[in-house]
Amino acid sequence: MLSTTYNNSFFLLTIIILLVLSFVSPSNAQLSSTFYSKTCPKVSSIVRNVIKQARKSDPRITASLTRLHFHDCFVNGCDASLLLDVGGNITQSEKTAGPNNNSARGFNVIDNIKAALNSSCPGVVSCADILALAAEASVSLEKGPSWKVLLGRRDGLTANKTGANTLLPTPFETLAQITAKFSAVNLNITDLVALSGAHTFGRAQCQFFSQRLYNFSGTGNPDPTLNTTYLTTLQQSCPQNGNGSTLNNLDPSSPNTFDKNYFTNLLNNRGLLQTDQELFSTNGSSTISIVRNFANNKKAFFQAFAQAMIKMGNISPLTGTQGEIRADCKKVNGS
Repeated sequence: MLSTTYNNSFFLLTIIILLVLSFVSPSNAQLSSTFYSKTCPKVSSIVRNVIKQARKSDPRITASLTRLHFHDCFVNGCDASLLLDVGGNITQSEKTAGPNNNSARGFNVIDNIKAALNSSCPGVVSCADILALAAEASVSLEKGPSWKVLLGRRDGLTANKTGANTLLPTPFETLAQITAKFSAVNLNITDLVALSGAHTFGRAQCQFFSQRLYNFSGTGNPDPTLNTTYLTTLQQSCPQNGNGSTLNNLDPSSPNTFDKNYFTNLLNNRGLLQTDQELFSTNGSSTISIVRNFANNKKAFFQAFAQAMIKMGNISPLTGTQGEIRADCKKVNGS
């Protein structure tokens, strides 16, 4: 009798555990660097080759592709929602949100990567994973660090323009506001400083920093933290009431190379964006010592950046049977 009761109880417990696992396994599935080892073994080289080709005519593309991954993950998690155009059930696109409108770019290269992958292994690689792979390839191609990209994300079915307008850090926010946005997605201060180091390559439009040149915080004067020589250079490039879309190098010393010069620039008050310079110029901030360390130790920066990119790439991914694998990164299947 005791044995029968024990066996029945064990059987019921086993059933309960299996039922619980059936509900939680999709969301708890782990990303893996070998996810496509059998289904699309050349995925990394295909992504890299398309970017190499694009890079020949567009030296900005690597920085732009890295930024796409960042702007995707902070909204809805890393689900390629940023890539969706208006159409079908998508009534608003994240592409037209303030932080992305007329500044997020590289979508055509993502489409080219998707087409190349569809030829080699159709219907296998998600657009969300393409963004993650493209970011790693872009950084490493410009002499930055490399890392094992964790894969297995699936693509989202919705876009979130409101989230893109409110969740993405902007160049006009305080360090406290930026820190809060990073913390909300489980990224710490070191992650914040390391990921900001992606501004070691790429460009920014005058409209995103011109207030620092002429009317900082409504004072009618330039930002006092700006190096005066650098201020003069920027005022020549971005005259008051001039063309706000004029591009300027985020790192004037080596704009197309992924290195530690971004942090050296901060030490010399040559951060282009307000949120760049605040990492070093905010009195009492724990970011100051991190900036100094990265400015003096490229290896430390590269290691922290790679770790932060892996963490960022793990923000709320869709896995298992969640979402879908889009046939076209611009639209949900069947729309």
